[in-house]
Formats: sequence, C-alpha cells, structure tokens
Amino acid sequence: MRRLIFMFLLMAAAPLAANAQTWPGWPGPPPPGYDPGSAIADQHRIEMDRLRGQAAEREAFARQQRLQTRLTIQQLEAARQPTPPLPPPTAYVRSPEEERRAREAQTARREEMVRGATEIDAWLDRRPD
Repeated sequence: MRRLIFMFLLMAAAPLAANAQTWPGWPGPPPPGYDPGSAIADQHRIEMDRLRGQAAEREAFARQQRLQTRLTIQQLEAARQPTPPLPPPTAYVRSPEEERRAREAQTARREEMVRGATEIDAWLDRRPD
C-alpha cells in the first residue's frame, strides 16, 4: 500500500517538476542579447505591417470596384435608348354648337351657385325679431 501511494505521488510530482525547470519559449536559457521587450515590439511591428498591407489591399479593391461601377453606369447610360420627343399637343377643336352648349352649361352652373349663395345671404341678412 505504501508503494502504491509513493508511486502515485511520484507520478503526480513529475509534471510539476518538469514545468518548473523549463524557461518559457525555449528549452534552454535565452540566447545572449535576447530582450523580451524588443521581441514583443518586433511581433507588434510585424503584425502592424501585416494589417497595413491588408488595409492597402482592401482600399485598392474598393477603388477598383468604384471605377468598375462608374464604367458600368456610363455603358448603361450610353446604351439606353433616348426617349422619343412627345408630339406637340393638338388643340381640341369643337364645333360652334358644342362651344355654345358648353358656355350655356357653365352659365347655368354659375347661376345655380349664385342662387344658393343668395339664399344664404338673405338668411344671414334677416332682421332679428
């Protein structure tokens, strides 16, 4: 039983000891002249250069798309059929009898409107009792 407990403790302690012995990043000591701050700065600089390159590619692609859009619009406008000019409006010529009937109908409508308004005016102008 003691052996079993000893073996279990030994197996559990082995990975802990291994973690404590390694230096982060390399299995051995860092190379001479290694500065963790400058290494991180180099990583950031490289990432920024990569992101700037992506932004430049996207901008070039957007510029190309704008140019193609303008060219397509110009081609569509050039291919569009012009609208034919509208014919001049022709005056509707009525016979003298039709003109006379239209004038008489307009006069009748006007007189009917005035007759209704005079009834209202007469009612408004009445004398109070």
